[in-house]
Amino acid sequence: MTTYDASTAITGAATYRVAAPCKLNLFLHITGRRADGYHNLQTLFQMLDVGDELHFTPRNDGVVTLRCNDASLETNDNLVLRAAHLLKAQAISTAGVDIFLDKQTPMGGGLGGGSSDAATTLHALNRLWGLHFTTEQLAELGLKLGADVPVFVHGVTAFAEGVGEHLQAVELPQTWYLVVTPNVHVSTAAVFTHADLIRDSKPLTLDTLLNSNWRNDCQPLVERLYPEVAITLQWLVKYSPSRMTGTGASVFASFQDESSARRALADLPPQYRGFVARGVNQSPMWIGLEQLPA
Repeated sequence: MTTYDASTAITGAATYRVAAPCKLNLFLHITGRRADGYHNLQTLFQMLDVGDELHFTPRNDGVVTLRCNDASLETNDNLVLRAAHLLKAQAISTAGVDIFLDKQTPMGGGLGGGSSDAATTLHALNRLWGLHFTTEQLAELGLKLGADVPVFVHGVTAFAEGVGEHLQAVELPQTWYLVVTPNVHVSTAAVFTHADLIRDSKPLTLDTLLNSNWRNDCQPLVERLYPEVAITLQWLVKYSPSRMTGTGASVFASFQDESSARRALADLPPQYRGFVARGVNQSPMWIGLEQLPA
């Protein structure tokens, strides 16, 4: 794992490591288009036990910096920096921080890596800066950064409605997943603005959804626009029932045990990226946050 020496931080300041896990959309139904251009949806967010990791080293000069193991992500529009500056603007404080992002989640895959990074940043700096915002308040701030940020702020596997901000925690049995990402970047904006996107799924109760065959309303369109996604699903479905997460390009298959998932991973063609993860009901972010000063 990459580390760095934050020489401009507070002398003797500790560096705190907190996880930013990725997620899967176990199903995704689009129930309508809103006047503001966003879409109403119903989805089940499954937290995973893998993802990115953020390192926070406090400063006392008000400066916020970001470094990353991928230098191309060290930009002002990175959600980590945006989250830090958004939180800082809510309170009068001279506190600052050096942040290092250890990026492991594939980008542009529908796994929520950037949104999770933002949520972890909001929680960690809320504690390190002594701001005492509640989880609900942090989720409201996170929604300004992206529709997926609130579920990561709450840090639980959850059923979501609205644009993804109305959440209900769900307890699911432990499942292992093989997540595969083809070498293609799917444009979320292009998918949600496309005329052929399914937008008329009937809203259903959670109990009905949990006992139905799951699907992703974005998947048929994405498979047509990005044939690499369809080809990846054709390979993966040989091992277990498979679907796309979010707007893609990542796809996943579920397994009852880790060894079965890893056997499938061993067969992964070289043009794909893949990893095995365990579905969890509580985000591993909470474990790291417990180590931070209250």
